[in-house]
Amino acid sequence: MSEFARKPAESSHSLHALSGPSPVASIDLASEKHYSVIEIAKLWALSEKTVRKIFEREPGVIHWSTEERLHKRGYRTLRVPETVLHRVHRKLRRAS
Repeated sequence: MSEFARKPAESSHSLHALSGPSPVASIDLASEKHYSVIEIAKLWALSEKTVRKIFEREPGVIHWSTEERLHKRGYRTLRVPETVLHRVHRKLRRAS
């Protein structure tokens, strides 16, 4: 066999496990609608504080924050992708 011979292809399952989430999935997630805490609070008729508690540790939610300084309070912004919103809604609906 020559030194330029091809190696056998690995199964797609093992490649997926090594490479992590597929780039296609992240592209789809980036193009879908993202909801703010205020929008979800209005949709679900809940307080913003309650919505923050529900989504702050949920995987897939985007967090922006600034550190608190001596004379400025810190801010935290959340954006919830539509698929995460539906997933959490299903989870809460099953729990009730």
